[in-house]
Amino acid sequence: MGEILGLGMTHYPPLVGVDENMAHILKTVLKDPGLPERYRDPANWPEPLRREFGDDGGKKSAAVHRAELVRHFRHARKLLDDFRPDVVVIWGDDQHENFTEDVIPPFCVLAYDAIEARHRPRDTAAPNTWNETAETVFRYAGHRAAGKFLAARLIEQGVDVAYAYTPLHHAGLAHAFLNTLLFLDYDRAGFPYPVLPFQVNCYGRRVIAQRGYRSSLANPIPEADLDPPSPSPKRCMEMGAAVARAVRESPWRTALIASSSWSHAFLVDKHYQLYPDIPADRRLYEALARGDWDAWRQTPLAAIEESGQHEMLNWFALAGAMEELGRKPDECEFVETWTFNSNKCFAVFRP
Repeated sequence: MGEILGLGMTHYPPLVGVDENMAHILKTVLKDPGLPERYRDPANWPEPLRREFGDDGGKKSAAVHRAELVRHFRHARKLLDDFRPDVVVIWGDDQHENFTEDVIPPFCVLAYDAIEARHRPRDTAAPNTWNETAETVFRYAGHRAAGKFLAARLIEQGVDVAYAYTPLHHAGLAHAFLNTLLFLDYDRAGFPYPVLPFQVNCYGRRVIAQRGYRSSLANPIPEADLDPPSPSPKRCMEMGAAVARAVRESPWRTALIASSSWSHAFLVDKHYQLYPDIPADRRLYEALARGDWDAWRQTPLAAIEESGQHEMLNWFALAGAMEELGRKPDECEFVETWTFNSNKCFAVFRP
C-alpha cells in the first residue's frame, strides 16, 4: 500500500523575476486603454492596494511577499525530503504551452521517462532572481511506469484521462510544473525525486482565446470566440479521489501536489483586473481550513470563472484526493496580496 503526502502550493511566475518587477501585471493593466480613467490614480484604489503598492511600485512589499513564499517552499521541501517519495505527482495547468489548437485534453498524465526543461523566454526577458536565462537547462527524472499505472487505474474507474510519453508543442514542462519544481528547489540543491506531471485544463473557455494570459479591457474577447469549459470543480474532485485510490494501491510512496495561486487579478474583470477576488478566496480558504469538502464540491464552475480562480481546479483535485483519504489539512496558511496579481495558499496533509 503506497503512503501519500499531500501538499498545496503556488507556481507564481513573477517570483522567478526580481522584486522591482513583481507588480508588472498591475502596471500593465494601468496602461490598458479600456481601464476607467479614475483607476489610473492610486487615490481611487482600495486602501490595501494603495498601501501595498506604496510609493515605489510595490518593491518593498514584494520583498516581504517573496520572503513569505520562500519560507513556505523551504518548509514543503523539508517535508518532501523527510517523506522521500518514490514519485511526485503535480497537478498543474497548461496555459497554451504544450497543448494548443490541435488538442486540449481535460486531464492528461505526462508519463515521461526523463525531462529537460527551460524557463519560458518571457520569464527571463527581465532579470531573473537566480541569474538564469532561457538557455538554462533543468533535468528531472520522470516515472513512466507510475504514469502508465495511474492512467490505467483512472480509466478503469471511469475517468477518461489522456496520457502522453513525450511533449507535444512545449519541450520540457509547462511553467506550472517547472516553477513548482524550481520553487521546491529554491536554494538550487537539486531535486532528486521522479516527477509525474498531471495536466488539468484549468483555463477552459479562455485557454486558446487568451493564449493563457489576460485579455484587453479595451477589446474583450466576444463570448462566441471563447472555448468549451473546463472540467467542473466537482469533476476535478472526483478525478482527485480516483487518483488517491489508485496511488494508495500502488507500490510507490507518492507525494500529491496541487500547484496554483488562487484568484488571479488579470482574470477578475469585475475588478478591472487590478486586484484579486479576496473575499471569494477567503471563503474557499476557510472551508479548506475546516476540511469542509462539501463546500468545495458545491462550488460551481461559473463562480470559479467570475472570481478568476480558474487555476484552483488543481486544488480541487487535491481536495478530492484528501477527502477520499479522510484527511483535513494538518497545516494551511493564506498569503494575501492586493498588488501582486494573486493570493497564495499553502497546505500540508501528512501521511
